[in-house]
Amino acid sequence: MSTSVKLIDDAPLSKFHIKLTIFSSGGPFIDGYALSIIGLAFITMTPALGLSPSEIGLVGAASLIGIFFGGGIFGWVTDKVGRHTMYILDLVALAVFSVLSAFSTDIWQLALWRFLLGMAIGADYPIATSLLAEYLPRKVRGRLLGATFVVWAIGAAAAFAIGFLLKDVGPDAWRYMLASPAIFAIITLLCRLGTPESPRWLLSRGKVDEARAVIKKVFGESYDIESLGEVTGGGQKSARFTDIFNKKFYKRTLFVAIFWTAQVIPLFAVYTFAPELLTSFGLTGDANLYGGSLIISLLFVLGGIPGLWLVERIGRRKLLLWSFGVIVVALAAPAFISGVTASALFTALAIFALASGASSFLEVVYPNELFPTEIRATAVGFGTAISRVGSAASTYLMPIAIISFGASGALLIGAVISLAGFLGTLFLAPETANRSLSQTTGEEPLAAEPVPAPKSVHAAG
Repeated sequence: MSTSVKLIDDAPLSKFHIKLTIFSSGGPFIDGYALSIIGLAFITMTPALGLSPSEIGLVGAASLIGIFFGGGIFGWVTDKVGRHTMYILDLVALAVFSVLSAFSTDIWQLALWRFLLGMAIGADYPIATSLLAEYLPRKVRGRLLGATFVVWAIGAAAAFAIGFLLKDVGPDAWRYMLASPAIFAIITLLCRLGTPESPRWLLSRGKVDEARAVIKKVFGESYDIESLGEVTGGGQKSARFTDIFNKKFYKRTLFVAIFWTAQVIPLFAVYTFAPELLTSFGLTGDANLYGGSLIISLLFVLGGIPGLWLVERIGRRKLLLWSFGVIVVALAAPAFISGVTASALFTALAIFALASGASSFLEVVYPNELFPTEIRATAVGFGTAISRVGSAASTYLMPIAIISFGASGALLIGAVISLAGFLGTLFLAPETANRSLSQTTGEEPLAAEPVPAPKSVHAAG
């Protein structure tokens, strides 16, 4: 490729990139909100519906099981039909199933609607992040993709705050809590209307003229098809689900599955059952249960701030290794302290929240950078799906683990899982920081040093 070609990977950050990042963040916000609000809804839902411990676990796990199917199925669908259509339809489903959850009258209705809500949540990961990754310049790709996932923690924090405000409305408080995600889904839907299709996806489907029109509209007349830095043969590429397991990509798929699963198992267990976990520490009263849950969720957000700075400074791999290492030590330590106090247990959980928040956003960065356009959403969807197998099981078993092993034992299980994530990263993780998508996906050899962005490039408003 001629060095005079202006690459989208080297384009300066524009208002379009910022708006697309904000709109794409709506899905993770709703995910964090919807999956966290259920923990507070249980407080009034349990007596209202007469739920047993196993039924509580079922409802908590239903949405995570839904995410498994939603990510696995709709990631592949997104690669087949495009990012834009799914980008809109997904929000409609989120709103509808949130409202239906609020009108449940028995455990099976509630589990069904939460399962379908989870499918919509799982679908949004490959849809929104693939679209965003295919537009972002490489020098900010990790930071802005990561920012969308840090918003997950903001959504969770909002859930604890709103749950606290709604707790005194009466025995039906849980219904208002479960319906509330629909408000954010509708707002996000209205913001996403009019978003253009990914030119990389259009090109991968042989729609050269449409891809060119989008490129010139978004980036300006000085950019063209060659600006994507991808093969422009014009032949339609078929997106097969099995492609992510072929000889070229199976190690990357294995890495994504291991590190993503290791991150979300303790994270979802904490978010779904934060009040119960804090109770096991010996903390009681609304101030401790609601306030403590809110503090933990805010620490996830706070941890994301240095993480988003470090992801471009030290790279993805080092950041992930350090965060897993800190989590292992923090969660394991209470098990080896005789007569561990509630404050020590809470400190361990707080350190976990900070370290997890510093790197959990790599769940949407790494898979988007490791796979080419025609299977990018499929890979993100698979990572979303496989990670939820473990998180659904842990959510179902968390109340039992607390009873059987106590607070320290429950945290120690999280440490062992995080150690598996550390080892998977150590042996399988490549570094993708500051590389073009064609480089990180293997379509172009990795250079010793990335080519600096042309200073004269100006994006269209």
